[in-house]
Amino acid sequence: MPSRRQFMTAAAMSPAVAAVTPTSAPAAAAPEWPTGPGRRTTPQRPDRELRRVLTEIDQRRIEASVRKLVSFGTRHTLSSQTDPVRGIGAARDWIFQELRSYPGELAVELQSFVQPPSPRIPVATTITNVLATLRGSKDPSRIYVVSGHYDSRASDPLDAVKDAPGADDDASGVAAVVEIARVLATRDVDATIIFAAVAGEEQGLYGAAHLASKLTGVQGMFTNDIVGAAPAGARDVVRLFAEGVPTSETPEQAAIRRSVGGENDSPSRQLARFVTDLAGTGMKVEVIHRRDRYLRGGDHIPFLERGFPAARFTEPHEDYAHQHQDVRVENGVQYGDLPEFCDFGYMTRVARVNAAVLWSLATAPGTPRNVRIRTNRLTNETDLVWDVDPAAAGYEVMWRPTDAADWTHRIPLGPVGARTVDLSKDNVFFGVRAIAANGRRSPVAFPVPAP
Repeated sequence: MPSRRQFMTAAAMSPAVAAVTPTSAPAAAAPEWPTGPGRRTTPQRPDRELRRVLTEIDQRRIEASVRKLVSFGTRHTLSSQTDPVRGIGAARDWIFQELRSYPGELAVELQSFVQPPSPRIPVATTITNVLATLRGSKDPSRIYVVSGHYDSRASDPLDAVKDAPGADDDASGVAAVVEIARVLATRDVDATIIFAAVAGEEQGLYGAAHLASKLTGVQGMFTNDIVGAAPAGARDVVRLFAEGVPTSETPEQAAIRRSVGGENDSPSRQLARFVTDLAGTGMKVEVIHRRDRYLRGGDHIPFLERGFPAARFTEPHEDYAHQHQDVRVENGVQYGDLPEFCDFGYMTRVARVNAAVLWSLATAPGTPRNVRIRTNRLTNETDLVWDVDPAAAGYEVMWRPTDAADWTHRIPLGPVGARTVDLSKDNVFFGVRAIAANGRRSPVAFPVPAP
């Protein structure tokens, strides 16, 4: 018989032995649910021509543009429009002449209007946007817009006299737009691209609102506002703000959304997914599920108000000592939006992201139109239909589980306008995108119910 000591020793050891000795095989991983047809999605890789575009974006030119804009002292919307060396008029004229100097097919114009008095416009004021349009050779009525605002401000939004260098906010965005225009000006694109330097942003988004009111056929708009700096550890990250529920949503559209879902599937979210689907830019695009920063706004909002897909690029961590501030030293701290606080390498990488997006959009088919899910028969299959675009070599039906942030599966198709998928619309979200003969992809269109 074992002694009492032997019995106690064995009892003390038994839990440890049980902990390292498996009593059964590990449980199998739960199968993915729901399962369905198609292939896993993969990023859209840059082709040879896009790689050339990206290498031609020149950091030295971007820095020179920022410093030139800063040299005008102030670019306040209420500052002088006639002084040749100081004020918003001098900045306007330099941007116009710079864009006109580029070889290629840019149509450069000044778009002026008179803004009536408002809280930040004490007297009727002429506001001028500088536009450069690269007309599409195949589908010119399909338009993509990229913008930065060239006006600036000091601490007091009505102070048009003090220096307001506006290096990051927003000479950085204007410099990126101007440089992308230079690089793309000599290239052929299917759809039209408008490169816009708008004014009146700091006083109420007036320039962008006027531009948006004059356009139709906009399938994507990006504003670049405060894209000139990033802290250590985030120099390869840029934020992209994209709304969920559309700003322009009607009560009827809201009722449909509530009944079928789609809070994360607005046209702007699909545009943001298009951006993150692009590989090869060297930047991580962090999509922020908001229209803009907390209680703030930018030049994409007037486009959203008119139902156009739009989003905002912004650096990952704003430094509030260097925006909307009088230039001064206070308690040993330098305030003011000065070029010495800019990171021109970062600015250049953001410009490359924009160039990749615009080139990929303007050389691919447009977003599919009239994408619908038929609801005239009760079934666990899903019937999708859409309008066929002659420019599309084919289509892909996209789907993802309802809790997935991005599309997970694609079903390749030919140039057809319908597909029945053996997968319940109750359990997943569907979309459709067009594919060009060269493999370039459109943004995804989210379907609405149809009889």
